[in-house]
Amino acid sequence: MTGEPVQSGDLFVFYGLLKQGAAGMPADLPLESSGTFLGPCRFRGRLLDLGGFPGVVDGDTLCHGVRYRLADASLIGAIDAFEDVTDDPATSLYIRMRIPILADDGAPTGEQAWIYWYNQATDGFDVISDGNWPLDAGRARKNG
Repeated sequence: MTGEPVQSGDLFVFYGLLKQGAAGMPADLPLESSGTFLGPCRFRGRLLDLGGFPGVVDGDTLCHGVRYRLADASLIGAIDAFEDVTDDPATSLYIRMRIPILADDGAPTGEQAWIYWYNQATDGFDVISDGNWPLDAGRARKNG
């Protein structure tokens, strides 16, 4: 997790279970009432199937995401908890960091957004070659 605080109005890129309409989206996260889904976007990375949910790590694939503007920064604790972000980078399943948002052709849009970047070993996980996690592929996962 970065030291920079999340503020109301910040952009996020969701690429897995937090995408609007995704199977496995946590029912207890009020994303619809705490912000606005703004539509599709792209970002660079390597998308992995972690067994019912995805993770993204460094890579050059033009991955698919959904832009989201957080209206209520008080929700960030619950989102971080869902993504298993901890204060210890060695044990944190994901880290929250900023990345550039890209257009469909890969060109930078000039916007920066928070993203949850996978932070554990990637051995044995399948790469999602087209960089697009299907909405119906997810399943609810337990925290911690």
